[in-house]
Amino acid sequence: MEQQRRAVSLGFARRQQPAGGPWGVPPPGGGGGGSGRGPDLDDAIRQAQDALRRWLPRRGGGKGLAVLGILVLLFWGASGFYRVQPDEQGVVMRFGAFERTTPPGLNYHLPWPVESATTPRVTRINRVDVGFRSALDSNVITQRPTPSRDVEEESLMLTGDENIIDIDFAVFWRIRDAGEYLFNTRNPDNTVKSAAESMMREVIGRTPIQPALTEARAQIEQQVRQGTQAILDQYRAGIEVTQVQLQKVDPPNAVIEAFRDVQRANADRERARNEAESYRNDIIPRARGEAERMVQEATGARDSQIARARGEAARFISVLSAYQVAQDVTLRRLYLETMEEILRRNPKIVVDDRLQGLVPLLNLDSQRPQPPAPRPPAVPPAAAATQVRPQVPVR
Repeated sequence: MEQQRRAVSLGFARRQQPAGGPWGVPPPGGGGGGSGRGPDLDDAIRQAQDALRRWLPRRGGGKGLAVLGILVLLFWGASGFYRVQPDEQGVVMRFGAFERTTPPGLNYHLPWPVESATTPRVTRINRVDVGFRSALDSNVITQRPTPSRDVEEESLMLTGDENIIDIDFAVFWRIRDAGEYLFNTRNPDNTVKSAAESMMREVIGRTPIQPALTEARAQIEQQVRQGTQAILDQYRAGIEVTQVQLQKVDPPNAVIEAFRDVQRANADRERARNEAESYRNDIIPRARGEAERMVQEATGARDSQIARARGEAARFISVLSAYQVAQDVTLRRLYLETMEEILRRNPKIVVDDRLQGLVPLLNLDSQRPQPPAPRPPAVPPAAAATQVRPQVPVR
């Protein structure tokens, strides 16, 4: 036992005082007189084994390895937990193939290399410019992009009335399904751009140029958005088109001045037409009112004349009835009424036939028009029969 203790002490002393430094390399001062060879691998392996033995329990080395394996398995299994942010969507791939999508929150997948996960942002709004290239960053969507360079091969389109129009527009989109977006489309920007440009040409091909320049802009945007979304759904691209925004709708630059002259002429034509319509709307109702007034007056005169004629006829029939009842009395009455009316209308001068030397009289008052005498009321036949005047001999 004493010999073993001495051997261990001697070996420990030799390890504590190496001749050439910790790896057999002489110290910088040249002391020790080492041979200058490199580090000993056997010593490094031995030191690692000693450290592992100190960490593991002294008894039951197999159990220690089992514990170490369990810990490694636990760490490997825990590596499958991952977190998806509220603006992201998780996509799980099994051996590189799409497996499923996961919602925001804490999720789990089989650890690498069996499964892996990626978390693309699905709430970010992206923009694609068609017909122009904007000077602003394509990721900035808080302000309307200002066209900096026109791309005529994309912007020139043929309208429904066979005119050429220059249209620049922007398409805003976001990721709706991250799995379809990552695995069904190779270049999402070009896919959205091609689908939107194709749909815009189709819609403009059905629309005349005048509505496209004025009141049909909102309708065109809506139709292009719906058509582009239908194409992307058919492709299963996992993209949702949120808005289509027209930036510029003008005739081509080569004919824009002539087109503006035509527009001004059309505006003058519309103004003249509106003035004519206003004059017509003023004069026609007035003429119709005047015609209606004349018709009403004629109708009133007709009705008055018919009523008067009917009254005269009724009066004549009543007189005839009275005449048939009492002829002598009726004849005398008619004679007296007629003479009364004649004498009342004409001036009368009574001259005594015994007077001599009368001066002729020129009655100027007789030339003046006399007011018509009131017509006597019609007497019913019964009254005419009862009211009999006394007979006066006629000379």
